[in-house]
Amino acid sequence: MEKYLRKNFDVEPKRPSEEALRRWRSAVWLVKNPRRRFRMVADLAKRAEDARKLENFQEKIRVALYVQKAAFHFISGVSRGEQYRISEEIKQAGYGIDPDELATIVRNHDFKRLEQHGGVEGCAKKLSVSIQNGVSSNEIHHRQKIFGVNQFVEKPARPFWMFVWDALQDMTLIILMVCAVISVGVGIATEGWPGGMYDGLGIILCILLVVLVTAISDYKQSLQFKDLDREKKNVIVQVTRNGSRQKVSIHDLVVGDIVHLSIGDLVPADGMFLSGYSLSVDESSLSGESEPVDRGRENPFLLSGTKVQDGSGKMLVTSVGMMTEWGRLMDTLNEGGEDETPLQVKLNGVATIIGKIGLTFAILTFLVLTFRLIAKKAILGQIRKWSTNDALDLLNFFAIAVTILVVAVPEGLPLAVTLSLAFAMKKLMNDRALVRHLSACETMGSANCICTDKTGTLTTNHMIVTRLWICGECKIIGSNSSQNALMSTASEEVLHTLLQSIFQNTSGEVVKGKDGKPSVLGSPTETALLEFGMLFYGNSAPIFRESKILKVEPFNSNKKKMSVTVSLPGGGVRAFCKGASEIVLGMCDKLIDKDGQSVLLTVDQRKSLTDVINGFACEALRTLCFAFKDIEGNSSTDDIPENSYTLIAIVGIKDPVRPGVREAVQTCLDAGIIVRMVTGDNIHTAKAIARECGILTDDGIAIEGPEFREKNLQEIKRIVPKLQVMARSLPLDKHKLVTFLRKELREVVAVTGDGTNDAPALHEADIGLAMGIAGTEVAKENADVVIMDDNFATIVNVAKWGRSVYFNIQKFVQFQLTVNVVALITNFVSACITGSAPLTAVQLLWVNMIMDTLGALALATEPPHDGLMRKPPIGRNVNFITKIMWRNIIGQSVYQLAVLGVLQFQGKKLFNLSGPDSTSTLNTLIFNTFVFCQIRYL
Repeated sequence: MEKYLRKNFDVEPKRPSEEALRRWRSAVWLVKNPRRRFRMVADLAKRAEDARKLENFQEKIRVALYVQKAAFHFISGVSRGEQYRISEEIKQAGYGIDPDELATIVRNHDFKRLEQHGGVEGCAKKLSVSIQNGVSSNEIHHRQKIFGVNQFVEKPARPFWMFVWDALQDMTLIILMVCAVISVGVGIATEGWPGGMYDGLGIILCILLVVLVTAISDYKQSLQFKDLDREKKNVIVQVTRNGSRQKVSIHDLVVGDIVHLSIGDLVPADGMFLSGYSLSVDESSLSGESEPVDRGRENPFLLSGTKVQDGSGKMLVTSVGMMTEWGRLMDTLNEGGEDETPLQVKLNGVATIIGKIGLTFAILTFLVLTFRLIAKKAILGQIRKWSTNDALDLLNFFAIAVTILVVAVPEGLPLAVTLSLAFAMKKLMNDRALVRHLSACETMGSANCICTDKTGTLTTNHMIVTRLWICGECKIIGSNSSQNALMSTASEEVLHTLLQSIFQNTSGEVVKGKDGKPSVLGSPTETALLEFGMLFYGNSAPIFRESKILKVEPFNSNKKKMSVTVSLPGGGVRAFCKGASEIVLGMCDKLIDKDGQSVLLTVDQRKSLTDVINGFACEALRTLCFAFKDIEGNSSTDDIPENSYTLIAIVGIKDPVRPGVREAVQTCLDAGIIVRMVTGDNIHTAKAIARECGILTDDGIAIEGPEFREKNLQEIKRIVPKLQVMARSLPLDKHKLVTFLRKELREVVAVTGDGTNDAPALHEADIGLAMGIAGTEVAKENADVVIMDDNFATIVNVAKWGRSVYFNIQKFVQFQLTVNVVALITNFVSACITGSAPLTAVQLLWVNMIMDTLGALALATEPPHDGLMRKPPIGRNVNFITKIMWRNIIGQSVYQLAVLGVLQFQGKKLFNLSGPDSTSTLNTLIFNTFVFCQIRYL
């Protein structure tokens, strides 16, 4: 057993524990009961969901996976000697391997079976796919039919009758239904048919209407959330199809697709590593292990649902949808619903207090009415004579008391919050903002600080190279004259070195479009550089076949550079490096002259180059340096050099400010929201863009990340209130700033992010805002809102909707509390003085239905207006019910109680009402006056 664990689990057991033996016995039991494998996982998930403890849940899933893995290894060990046979269906379809066989190989990390099929290339051949050209578009439907589609089986939507059943579970409604049934029975017995059933039937109809309206509202909301959840899961991936690289939806992936992976990507399906550099994968979502796992030729297996931590690569898709490891788990797990938002929690507390007050009034009303009835019978000497009419009166008293409780309990508060948030989510989706968590809508309304990126958020993210320094001269780059201008400045050898550095040290790719013309896939920066390089090659990109890429260090936010090593045609190895200008310039001790020779970089030349970089940056250009270094021999390629480079060129890239950003920033400032730019760019570039956007003022502070990092707490407290720009920042700098703003200054902070390393800051912030276009999947998963168009104006729109939600709920609470106070006091005072309640159970139920549904719909879904952004932000600990609200509630209540009191006690005299129907006529008048008071209040 120890040998087996060492071989297959890569662990060294110190001593077989009872737990280890129990797991092993469970694995053997699973072999004999294969259908029970995932039922066990489901049982663990159910228990974890009930406990709502994520860490415990992940640990149990990890244990279940290890047990399952052991079982699969045992099964494969038993059946390894059997000859693999392909099914007739797969043969007829033109493939040489079964879907189950592929899934088993990847799931079990079975190298022996993989070797039997000829390795990864052999599997690709059996799947009838070219590693270079990928799948043909004509085969997509056929492959989906044979291997399945890349979609998980979703939990069936709850039917409408389930929402009706949930609405019927309200205890007060159940009590009222019992009262109504008894009322119908007693009424028919005493008053006959059909007169005796009107009161009870009216209550039943009101209850049914309340239940239907509540169920319809909840049902429509669930459908809306389902649509939003489907939108969240629609990830765009890059694949090679028909010989070109293109973007497709994750749901359109098929077995055989060649998928391109880079830092921050979600692995969209199970597959095998084909090629790439330094690919590292985070498998904690499946295994629970926090350490990333390296993937390459030696360990090619990639699992769906894991995340790319570092590096880049290509993978061959082997299983999709429910055939993947993640799909098998999802078959047994169901995601829980949204947690209650902070506002809902706060309002639930308000509802509980009001409900207790209502319960007290209801009990007092019932006791007063009952006492008056007993006192009346005692006075008449009928204390021992009780009739069905007396029983009906007592039942009516009880119904009134229960109805007072129904009206008093403001169950419409959570409904109003949900309606308002759902309405805001839907509208924001139309405005290019995907809200992932309900609470983000309301929290954004309280934000008083936004820490925003520069590139793509404040700027258009459409970059072009406009300036170039090479061989001691600065050039303005234009589409027509660039080639001639550069040829007159630099030799052909220098240009060849520069273009090789551009086209080989890149994460982008030049592909053929559908029209046959070349197009560039990659980040905006890579696109700008490749398009600049293509000016010298017309409509085709250069292919440096004589130079093979040996090693790649992809760009990341910490190093702020990208490096590669390539083999040279005449032998030897050359390293290319590009990145942040001051960082790459600091790695250089030589520069290339007009003849292509490396000459020593003097102090004066270094100062001159720094002035060039700052000059480009002051023109709001993003600056990058290109450098190379020749390495003697091939053994040094294990580590790409970090110094002694030769500078090739400095480029300035223009990224224009988005239209409307300056106005959006000014709107934030008017609303009391401070905007801070946190960027990785040069400080001169950052300051120029910040001034153009209206972020950096004359008394504002701009600082670089390294300087901020070195400051102590007291110095940070001194500068942060005026801090407006942080340049050359690392993700940890952003996290440190956000933590300080939240914990020390008690600000409600919104943060934008697009990279994998931004995840800690997005998680720490009150509201995390991920970029939908430039953002990685890791950033999006840690965000509360995804800005689909990467536009700062959209962030301001989210803040406006957040404020609208808060103020709309305040209006509804003010309205409902006024109605509750008036209804409670009117019935209670009238019951104490006259012995009857003017507002009957049926009438109060009608008011409750209108107030909790149509009233909530009218007030909670009011769209935002510009005036909201001229008010200060709502503080973190501000009372929800303000002094102004209390003033309005008390004032309106006094006014309505005065009107209803006059009608109750002087109504008959004022309107000359007499006769047997005078009381019912007066009560009808009181009810209508009560209703019209609420309409006027609205």
